[in-house]
Amino acid sequence: MMETLFRGGTVVSAEGMHRADVLVRGETIAAVGIDLPRGQAQEVDAAGKLLLPGAIDAHTHLECVCSGIPTSDDYFTGTRAAACGGVTTVIDYLLQEPGELLPDTLGKRIPMAAAKAAVDFAFHIGVSDVSRPELLHSVQDAVAAGVSSFKAYMVYDFGLDDGGLYLLLQETAKAGALVTVHAENRGMLTQRVQQYLAEGKREPWWHYRSRDEAVAAEANRRAIALAKAAGAPLYIVHLTDADGVDAVTQARDEGYPIFAETCPQYLNFTHEVYREPRGQEYVCSPAIKGKDSQRALWAAIRRGDVQTVATDHCPFTKAEKDYGTRLPDGREGDFTTIPNGCDGIETLYPYMLTQANLGRISYPCAVAVCAANPARLFGLAEHKGSITPGLDADLVLYDPKMQGIVKAAEMHGNLDHTIWENTALSGRITGTWLRGRQVFNGEAFVGKKGDGRFLHCKPVTFTSSALA
Repeated sequence: MMETLFRGGTVVSAEGMHRADVLVRGETIAAVGIDLPRGQAQEVDAAGKLLLPGAIDAHTHLECVCSGIPTSDDYFTGTRAAACGGVTTVIDYLLQEPGELLPDTLGKRIPMAAAKAAVDFAFHIGVSDVSRPELLHSVQDAVAAGVSSFKAYMVYDFGLDDGGLYLLLQETAKAGALVTVHAENRGMLTQRVQQYLAEGKREPWWHYRSRDEAVAAEANRRAIALAKAAGAPLYIVHLTDADGVDAVTQARDEGYPIFAETCPQYLNFTHEVYREPRGQEYVCSPAIKGKDSQRALWAAIRRGDVQTVATDHCPFTKAEKDYGTRLPDGREGDFTTIPNGCDGIETLYPYMLTQANLGRISYPCAVAVCAANPARLFGLAEHKGSITPGLDADLVLYDPKMQGIVKAAEMHGNLDHTIWENTALSGRITGTWLRGRQVFNGEAFVGKKGDGRFLHCKPVTFTSSALA
C-alpha cells in the first residue's frame, strides 16, 4: 500500500493551525504528529508551507443546460479545473423534471458524472414538482440514495410557490434533510424586467437593477419565515445583500438553524461591473450587489453567520455571453438573453486563501467556509473537510510566499475567458491530492478522468443554529 509523508508543514483546520507531519496510507490519513517516522513512505517536503484539507465546492452546475444553453464545462473539464484549484469534492445541482421521482433524477446522473469526474462528487436535487404526494414523499427515497439537500427556487418558471416551498420544508425536516433556497422575489423581478424592456433599457446594468437588493431582501426574509413555520432548517444559497445578512443573523441569534452561503464574485466585485464594456460576463443570478452588501458579507463570514463560500460555477463562452447584444438567429438581445452564470471552481480556494494571506480573514476561517463547514452541513464529515486520521487524504499544499496572477489562458476548465482575469494571488497552491493520489503538481493536472467517486451525503440533525 502506497504511503506518503508530508514533512514539516503547518496543518490548518477550522479550529486552528499547528506544525505537524501528516502520514497518508493508501487513500486515508493514517497519522498527524511531530517527527513521524518515515518508514517506506515517499516524503513530500512541506516546510514553510500550509497543509490544508481539500476544498468542497458545494454549489456547481456542470454538464447541464442553463438559460437554454449547455454550460461549457462537463464533468471532466469542470472537475479537472477544480483539482487544479485545490477543490477535491464538488456538490453539483440537479433539477427534477416535471412528474419525476427524485431518486430517478439522481439515478440518471451518477453514471454520467462517474465516467468523467476527476474529483469526488455528490449532488443536491432541485425540486420543481410537488404536485402529487408521491413526488413530495420521494424525498425520503432520495435521502436513502445519498442526497441530503434539496433546492427550492423562488424564481423561474420551474420554481416553487410559497405553498410548495412550505411543503418541501416540512418533508425534508422529517427526512433529516436540508432545503437550500434561491431567494428572490419573483413578482417584483418579473414586473421590473417588463418595465425596463418597455423603456428600452437593455444593457447588463439593468440585470442588476431588475434584481437588486430589494428583490433579494424580501425573499430572504420570507424564506426564513417559512422555515420557522415549518420547523425546518434552511440554507440560503448565494446570499448577496446586507439585509439578507441581517435576517440570517437575527434568525441565528434567535436559535433557529438558518445557514448561508455566499460566492467569491459577491465578495470581490460590486454592481459597478455591469457598467463595464463587457459587463455581460458578470451576469449571474442573483446579481452582484453594492459595496455595503459586500462589506456585510465579509463581516458575516468573520463572525460565522455565513458558513460557506461556494462558486455557483456555471460558465458560458464569450460568444454566448454576447447573446445580450445579438442572438444566433439575428434577433436583438438584451439583459434577459445573456446566459446567467460565471466561472469560479478553479479560483475559489486560491481567492479565499489570498484573503487569508492578506489578513482579511484567518486561514482557519478559509478552511471552515471552504471545507469543514460544507462537509458538516451536507453529511460528508465522516470522510471530508479535515486533516484527521481516518478521513480521506484530500490534501492541498499551499505556499503563502508565492505570488501569481489569474490568466484564463493558464486555467484548466473549458472556457475562453474568466471574470477573474488579472486578479492578483497572494500565495499559490503547489499540489493537490485526492484520496492520497496527486492530481495537481503546481503546474499541471496529473489526475485521471473518471477517478472521482460518488459520495453518499448523510442526513444531518440540526438542533440549533450551531453546525452539527
